[in-house]
Amino acid sequence: MRKYIVAGLLVWLPLAVTIWLLTTVLGIVDGLFGWVLSGTQALLPEGAHGFVEMLRHVPGLGLVVVVVALLLTGIFAANFVGQWWLRQGSRVVHRIPIVKSIYSSVKQVSDTLFSSSGNAFREAVLVQYPRQGSWTIAFVTGKPGGEAAEHLHADYLSLYVPTTPNPTSGFFLMVPRSDVIELRMSVDEALKYIISMGVVAPPASALPAGAARN
Repeated sequence: MRKYIVAGLLVWLPLAVTIWLLTTVLGIVDGLFGWVLSGTQALLPEGAHGFVEMLRHVPGLGLVVVVVALLLTGIFAANFVGQWWLRQGSRVVHRIPIVKSIYSSVKQVSDTLFSSSGNAFREAVLVQYPRQGSWTIAFVTGKPGGEAAEHLHADYLSLYVPTTPNPTSGFFLMVPRSDVIELRMSVDEALKYIISMGVVAPPASALPAGAARN
């Protein structure tokens, strides 16, 4: 009986967690959308309040609005006029104390992670951490730069070591290239391996492993 219960749990648990996550995200987005509607409703005439109230109860409408807003923003930012306005807005933000530090840091990280020409998470590697003889998976993010690079005379790599099971937090390391072992698995496979705490192992690859790439 225990065997069949565990087998049933393995079938339903991933589905239940997926549905729960999607429901939570939709609830958050719909909540924000409802808050925006509440603010908009106060600015509209009395006759339009019924229509706004109807929109509030449409399930998933908030997510659709967010996707459309992101699409329109991307189209706006991709042309010359939009880029000019974004530069002006960025200059204004950079003149506000405290806000400019937070904005600059977040923008640098987001540009690195989401830019199509960025180098973030270019490959998965093995590195000894937190001590010799103890290995973990890390991601190559580039090479050390700035003042740090001036003190590192050998060939070094910048690595991000994610934590388990939440890979959005982790540690930044600069290690010699000779201490890094390149893995054949893709970045997506490595992330699954980390999130599952080593339970979901990626398939073996026929590609030869070598030194980390530039």
